[in-house]
Amino acid sequence: MNLNIEKAVLGVEFGSTRIKAVLLDDNHEQIASGAHDWENRFENGIWTYSMEDVWSGLQDAYAKLKKEVKERCGITLTKIGAMGFSAMMHGYMPFNDKDELMVPFRTWRNTITGEASEKLSALFHYSIPQRWSIAHLYQAILNHEEHVKDITYITTLEGYVHWKLTGRKVIGIGEASGMFPIDTTVKQYDAVMLDQFQALPEVQAYPWNIRDILPQILLAGEDAGKLTEEGARLLDPEGDLQAGIPLCPPEGDAGTGMTATNSVRVRTGNVSAGTSVFAMIVLEKPLKKPHPEIDLVTTPSCELVAMVHCNNCTSDINAWVRLFTELFESFGMEVDTGRLFQTLFKAAMTGDKDCGDLLAYNYFSGEHVTGFEEGRPLLVRTPESRFTLANFMRANLYSAVGALKTGLDILFKEEGVSVDTIYGHGGFFKTEAVGQKVLAAAMNTPVSVMETAGEGGAYGIAILASYMLRKRDGETLEDFLADRIFKEAGCTTIAPDPEDVAGFDAYIARYQEGLAIERAAVEHLK
Repeated sequence: MNLNIEKAVLGVEFGSTRIKAVLLDDNHEQIASGAHDWENRFENGIWTYSMEDVWSGLQDAYAKLKKEVKERCGITLTKIGAMGFSAMMHGYMPFNDKDELMVPFRTWRNTITGEASEKLSALFHYSIPQRWSIAHLYQAILNHEEHVKDITYITTLEGYVHWKLTGRKVIGIGEASGMFPIDTTVKQYDAVMLDQFQALPEVQAYPWNIRDILPQILLAGEDAGKLTEEGARLLDPEGDLQAGIPLCPPEGDAGTGMTATNSVRVRTGNVSAGTSVFAMIVLEKPLKKPHPEIDLVTTPSCELVAMVHCNNCTSDINAWVRLFTELFESFGMEVDTGRLFQTLFKAAMTGDKDCGDLLAYNYFSGEHVTGFEEGRPLLVRTPESRFTLANFMRANLYSAVGALKTGLDILFKEEGVSVDTIYGHGGFFKTEAVGQKVLAAAMNTPVSVMETAGEGGAYGIAILASYMLRKRDGETLEDFLADRIFKEAGCTTIAPDPEDVAGFDAYIARYQEGLAIERAAVEHLK
């Protein structure tokens, strides 16, 4: 392989169930990849990952990528052009003056900050979701948690990894917009809201100032520091990787998903569907009013984005697939999990358009869009429901985007938001056409999937690293993506089928009516 490895870019993303690393050449073609599977833990009422798992998982994913480079290219990876790190959006990681993490990492999946979210939303007249860092901080204050007095810095997972690899306490503006609201006119944390928060008597009781404990904001393309000797050893304990490699600003999976799907320009949007699901629509203008179901964040270059984020998507489908796998294995059969997923997904497309009156809730955890702080996965039917495998799978696929549909209806029907293109990416879209058809029916909008969509955030952050390394004077991120990354990218588009749309509408009406069943399950199944 004719390859200049020193021009390559590395992207790493800490996803909900997998840490993925990809290495791209100077034509943005994949050279190698590596992955490490991991799972969040529910400990003492908190969804979390241990820091030991963060570093061992990162090292494993990188080692697999490094091995693949050696096998395919005959090269020991020592120096590359640039790198970047991404992770699950937002959450809460507070540190003291000894750089010690004082409480377990609180991930996006936690729905324990309802009081803080409500009070801050009212104070700012701006929707503050429960997973945002400022909601977690304020809830810790309201709870009188002991660690709050010792805070010197708060960040998110990719901000933490970046800090340890470079020594710099910075964050990309897309992720920053989920830590604290952003003033897009100056591309910084909103100064008025910072003052409002700092003026709260309960905040005044602590020795720190909110301005001093948040990460420094950087825009896409800006220099975010270089890999230190200590950072190089953290990433590559074998000692081959050299220090001095430049890093781009760390971004959350929302920003990298937008980048990976060329949906950072106004009137474009994307849906990322995996363990969680979220839709991002780049707005032409601000919304008319705040909506608790809608988050306002930014692209990596600071365009305003309306976001509908739902905690639950494919976890319940994965659980059913594991059950079917057990069934086959009990007969002594060897199961190809990928083929099983594809078979079940394709079967769903032969079911009744309204799922045969089956109803599923995929709520492994709380779902703020529909007003739940806890979840109970459910499958509900009447004696007359048409209980077939096809309807069962179709109901589970519809359920995966049911809460998302609830939030998107606010954007499209109440706010009159317009969108020209929707791109889908993530595991939900791996089986050809199926996820696209379901989402097109839910949104009543054509849905496109690119050939690169399966790479997701790791690919997206690698592209952001390339933009920092290769951008021309005055070249915007939007133009860089359109002209130099996706100009000849393969893409498939599926328009909504009117019968599918009608079937989904019938299902979602039943879904809304049945939320009382989910509520009863939460209250009575402890």
